[in-house]
Amino acid sequence: MKINLKIWRQKNAQDKGGFQDYTLDNVSEHMSFLEMLDVLNEELIMDGKDPVEFDYDCREGICGSCNLVINGRAHGPKHKTAACQLHMRNYSDGDTIVIEPPRAAAFPVIKDLVVDRSAMDRIVEVGGYVSVNTGQAPEANLIPVKKEVSDQAFDYATCIGCGACIAACPNSSASLFTGAKVAHLNSLPQGQPERERRTIAMVEQMEKEGFGDCSNFAECEAVCPVGISISAIAEMRRDYMKAIL
Repeated sequence: MKINLKIWRQKNAQDKGGFQDYTLDNVSEHMSFLEMLDVLNEELIMDGKDPVEFDYDCREGICGSCNLVINGRAHGPKHKTAACQLHMRNYSDGDTIVIEPPRAAAFPVIKDLVVDRSAMDRIVEVGGYVSVNTGQAPEANLIPVKKEVSDQAFDYATCIGCGACIAACPNSSASLFTGAKVAHLNSLPQGQPERERRTIAMVEQMEKEGFGDCSNFAECEAVCPVGISISAIAEMRRDYMKAIL
C-alpha cells in the first residue's frame, strides 16, 4: 500500500527544524511501524540523503526507547501498544502519517525524532533503588510480602520509562513516571527504610528537571503502553506530604 509520511527533521537542539514529506509505495501490512521507517531510510540512503534518526533497541515493547508521537498521540493509535509493536495493518492505502518526537522542555532534541531523556534517568538515580550497604542483597523470598502488595508493586514496576506520559501531558509532567517508580519501591517491605528520603528526593529532582505539575488530565494513563494507573500519582503525593510533614 501507499503511505504518505510527514516526519519532523531537526539537526540538533539549536536547529529550528520542520516537517518533511515522504512517500512509500510498497508498504506491507505485515511490517511493524519501525520496519516501515527502516524501509524509508534504506531509500534515503540509496538516494544519498541523510536517514531519519529514530530511537529503538529491543523492538519488543520492553525498553521504552521507541517513543514516537504518531498523528498527535504518543506511540500511535493502539491502546497499550508501544510504537515498536504497532503494525502497518492499522493503516490504509493512501493514509498520511505525521511523526514527531515527544515534546517537552526537559527533552531537548538530539536529532530528528531522537530526544535526550536523561532527565528521567536522573530522577531514578536520586532514589529509585533499595540500598544494600554491606555484603550481598538478601534473599527476596525470605521476606514475606502479601500478594495484593506484590501485585500492586509489580504493576507499577512495569513502567518502561518511554516518556509517553510526559509527551501526552499538557503540562509535560513526569508525575506518572516518577509516581510509578516511587510507588513500586514504597509498596514493598524492602523499600520502607528509605521511603521518606526516596520520595522527597525523586519528587524534588523531578521539579529541578523542569517538568510541569500534574493537573489530573489523565492523558498520561491513556497513552501509557503498559497501562499504569494514575493511582501511582496519588500514592506519590500522599507519601510526599507525609515525608515533608
